[in-house]
Amino acid sequence: MQYKYKTSGVCSREITIDINEDKTIGDVSFLGGCNGNLKGIGALVKGRSIDEVISVLKGIDCNYKGTSCPDQLARALEEIKND
Repeated sequence: MQYKYKTSGVCSREITIDINEDKTIGDVSFLGGCNGNLKGIGALVKGRSIDEVISVLKGIDCNYKGTSCPDQLARALEEIKND
């Protein structure tokens, strides 16, 4: 299933997340932001469980914004998990 998440407080504007039937993460893509870094994050989380990615990425801060693109991905995954 594919989900779209509107980000807040970061350079990227939206995250598209594909969740596989076994509740692992498929493709992740970011609209806007630091292209290379965000492609790297997408590659690193692919195939991992939602819970694992949340535990690793949640709370990462970018320039004292209180959030970051990885943190926004964790927040999106929390919403998906709670649906």
